Amino acid sequence: MKIINGTINSPKGFKSAGNFIGIKKQKKDLAIIYSEVDAVTAGVLTLNKVKAACVVRNQEILNSIDKIRAIVINSGNANACTGEEGKQNNVIMAQTLAKSLDIEADKVITASTGVIGVQLDTNIIVEGIKQSAKLLDINQQAGLDAAEAIMTTDTFTKNICVQIEIDKKLVTLSGIAKGSGMIHPNMATMLGFITTDAKVSQSTLNNLLKEIVDDTYNMISVDGDTSTNDMVIVMANGASECSEITENHSQFNKFKEAFYYVNEFLAKQIISDGEGATKFLEVSISGANSKDNAKKLAKSIISSSLVKAAFFGCDANWGRILAAMGYSEADFNPQSVNISFKSEAGLIDLMKNGVPISFDEEIALKILKPKHINILISLSDGNHKAKAWGCDLSYEYVKINGEYRS
Repeated sequence: MKIINGTINSPKGFKSAGNFIGIKKQKKDLAIIYSEVDAVTAGVLTLNKVKAACVVRNQEILNSIDKIRAIVINSGNANACTGEEGKQNNVIMAQTLAKSLDIEADKVITASTGVIGVQLDTNIIVEGIKQSAKLLDINQQAGLDAAEAIMTTDTFTKNICVQIEIDKKLVTLSGIAKGSGMIHPNMATMLGFITTDAKVSQSTLNNLLKEIVDDTYNMISVDGDTSTNDMVIVMANGASECSEITENHSQFNKFKEAFYYVNEFLAKQIISDGEGATKFLEVSISGANSKDNAKKLAKSIISSSLVKAAFFGCDANWGRILAAMGYSEADFNPQSVNISFKSEAGLIDLMKNGVPISFDEEIALKILKPKHINILISLSDGNHKAKAWGCDLSYEYVKINGEYRS
C-alpha cells in the first residue's frame, strides 16, 4: 500500500467540487462528489432516533438500490428537526443536483451538517448547487475544496488517499471526513465519504464497511454525544478495471487492509481535531476474554468525562480508568488488570495484577505532558484485544459549544 498526495477525486472516474454559496457567512459550505459512471454504494448511518432529513432519505435509497452517481453535502445547517419542510428541502437538494448532472434524483445521496432546527434557504441551495456543479473537476484543488466545504467547527481538513495493486491494476482509495465535537461511539457528528475505482460487489462492500466502521469510527469519542446527521458513505465505480472484489478474491485482504487504513486514519484525524482538545488518547486493551468485552472496556475508558478531565490536567489518576472499566458491563477480572501510560517522554507502570504501584508524580507529569498519550491495559483473561481513540476535555470545549449558535 502506498500513501499518496491525493484527494477524494483521485480515483479514476470521480470529480468533486467545493464552494461558498452563502449558508455560512464566508467559508465554503457546499461540496459535491460525482462518479462518471454508476458506483456500487454502501452506507452506515446514525443510530440516533432523531434523524435528519438526509439520513432518512439516504436509508430509503440504500435499502432500494445499490448504485448511485453523486453526493451533495452542505455545511452550516443540519436540516434536522425541521419537519415536512425540511424533508422537502432535502429532496430539492437531490433533484437540483440530478438535473444539473442529467442523472436520476434517486442516485443522489444528500448530507447536511451544522445547526439543528433551522430551515434551509432553498433559494441559496438551488442556485448554489447549480453553480457548484459547474466547478466539478478532477484536479487536486477541487478535491481540497470539497474537503474544506464539509467542515463546521473543524480546524483542519481530513483527507487521505492510498493506492494498491489488484490484478496488476492500480487501485486508488480516497476519503474525506468532518467532525470535531458531538463525537461518540455508534457514529457521531461526523460525515465520512470514501471513493475508490475498485470494482467491488455490493454485499462485500456493505459487509466490509459495517465491520470497519465498528472498529474505527465507532471506537472514537470526543464528548459522549451522538449526532442526528452522522453517516459514512462509500462509492466504488470499478473504473480501475480490476476484477470484482469479493471475500473470495485472492487479493481481498489487500483491499480490506487499505480500506481499513483509510477509515482508521480519518477516525484518528477527527479525534486529533476534537473541540478544544489538547491531548490525543489511545486506549489499548489486550488479554480480554472476547473481542466484544475488549471493545466495551476501551470505549468506556475513552468516553469517561472524568478520565478525559484527568488527562487535561496531566493527572495520572488510574482510579478513574479502573472505575470506567468497572461500569462498562464488560466481563473481566479486576485482579488481573495492569495499567501503564506511555508517551514520547517514556512509560510508567501504575498497576500490576490489580494492585497499585508506587510511582514518581514528577515522572508521571513528564509522561502526560505530550499531546499523544497511550493508555495500555493488559488482562489475563484471554487473547482478545481492541483499541479506542479519544481526547481530553478542556475549558475550550465548553467555550466552543457554549457559543456554537452565535
